[in-house]
Amino acid sequence: MIKLKIGLLAGALAAAILTAGPSWAEKVLSLDESPVGEIDPAKATDYADTVLMINLYDSLVYPKKGEPGVQPLLATSWETDGKTYTFKLRDDVKFHSGNMLSADDVVFSFDRLMAMGQGFSSLFKDRVESVEAVDANTVKFTLTEPYAPFLASLVRLQVLDEDTVMANLKEGDYGDFGDYGAEYLSAKDAGSGAYSVESQNPQSETVMIKFPDYFLGFADDAPDRVRYRYGMEASTVRAAMSRGEHDIADLWIPPEVIKALAEEPGISLYSEGGATGEYVKLNTQRAPLDDVHCRLALTYAFDYATALKLLKINDDFSQGIPANGPIPSGLLGHDADAPAYEQDLDKAKAELAQCKYGPGDIPLDIAWIAEVPARERIALLMKANFEALGFKVNVTKVPWALLTEQVTKPETTPHAAEIAVAAVTPDPDSLLYNMYSSTVPGTWMSAEHLSDAEVDRLLEAGRKETDPAKRFDIYKQLNARLREVAPTLYLYELTGVFTVRDAVKVPALQTTTDRYFDNFNLLFREMSVSDE
Repeated sequence: MIKLKIGLLAGALAAAILTAGPSWAEKVLSLDESPVGEIDPAKATDYADTVLMINLYDSLVYPKKGEPGVQPLLATSWETDGKTYTFKLRDDVKFHSGNMLSADDVVFSFDRLMAMGQGFSSLFKDRVESVEAVDANTVKFTLTEPYAPFLASLVRLQVLDEDTVMANLKEGDYGDFGDYGAEYLSAKDAGSGAYSVESQNPQSETVMIKFPDYFLGFADDAPDRVRYRYGMEASTVRAAMSRGEHDIADLWIPPEVIKALAEEPGISLYSEGGATGEYVKLNTQRAPLDDVHCRLALTYAFDYATALKLLKINDDFSQGIPANGPIPSGLLGHDADAPAYEQDLDKAKAELAQCKYGPGDIPLDIAWIAEVPARERIALLMKANFEALGFKVNVTKVPWALLTEQVTKPETTPHAAEIAVAAVTPDPDSLLYNMYSSTVPGTWMSAEHLSDAEVDRLLEAGRKETDPAKRFDIYKQLNARLREVAPTLYLYELTGVFTVRDAVKVPALQTTTDRYFDNFNLLFREMSVSDE
């Protein structure tokens, strides 16, 4: 009888538990970006990739809050004599596999990045002579020569779990390393970040879950699961946010959609800026834009004032401010005294008269990115401006994934394409070298395919000079030279405007003292999601 009563009691308790459900509700954060979402650190390059990298992986250093420079992350400290950098590592960092971080993982991660030659490998190419594990918690980088941007560049060296990658090799092009784990890391991660990959579809969604053993911990009410969705239509984002089903809208939705959402109760706007330019990249290797006078004609023909009007959201927020060259206002070398660009049709016609091509000789192909609807307006504005000079202009809507393939070769790159490019580290070199060095392979960042000896000379000088004042002068000269050779239309300095539900707190966007460098602010572990 006693056993029966206990059994009945246990059954009743189980039924009560099942009826009541879990004692806590999972906190889910939903946000979106343009595809493709790349989760392999050796391939990541754009905005979505950066958000994924800083949450799935860790680097030796991280941008400081509220000021220039970097701070320790996986490293606790470092020493340098200008040519060698020796880092001491934390001893409490666990990878998602359960393996502990060691110096060997840092060496492996660097070697993999350089062997694959993709992503941000150009930040280190021909600059690092060797990387060695001095002991389990010490790693030493020896440079070929002093390299001023090196420390800042390390924010782009995500550290992988060597054992996990090596246990998941497939056949490939890297000898004993097979495919270097590329197939595995296209669907899973080998990181130590605050979140790990639950599922991955680079065209539609990456789902991440909290890693409970993360060494820096989490804010109260940090999301348990994050849905990072790709390629959502602006109308879909608006409807989902209005219903409280979406938390943070991407930066690329049209200004009128942002304005409409901001007028709804429970939704606020936040911004970041200072390191991103909005550029129209002109293909300098393809006629007629292989003639500098033709490029300058387009530079003077564009209506910058109208473009800025299209970006205004309300009296407090706009998606852009005037630009006066390639270096945004938050970076070393920005020339505050250089004039902002303005339309001048007389100068445009004078430059066109010196071009070896007639405006009607070769039609111009202008591409705009399908996932960023607002860019169609700029493309149509360019069409009107350039046609006023006599050019024939074809405007084409191109998916981002296709455009990134097209721009790898000059012959397949459109004459003009509007692309936002951010400094990828807290150093101007990471913006300008990837855009304009003739040594860098063609990517969406370098769609100009520029080859200019003076630009190359100044880029190299900026990398070698360690004195900040002298570096400033070098980049000021570079700014002037790029204005002369006109490989790009410098439309405006991008001010990223985020539309955020009030139930979600994002400290790095809400106060300048908590703000990191551009692109590094969406750290999910620092956010909180309430039940509002």
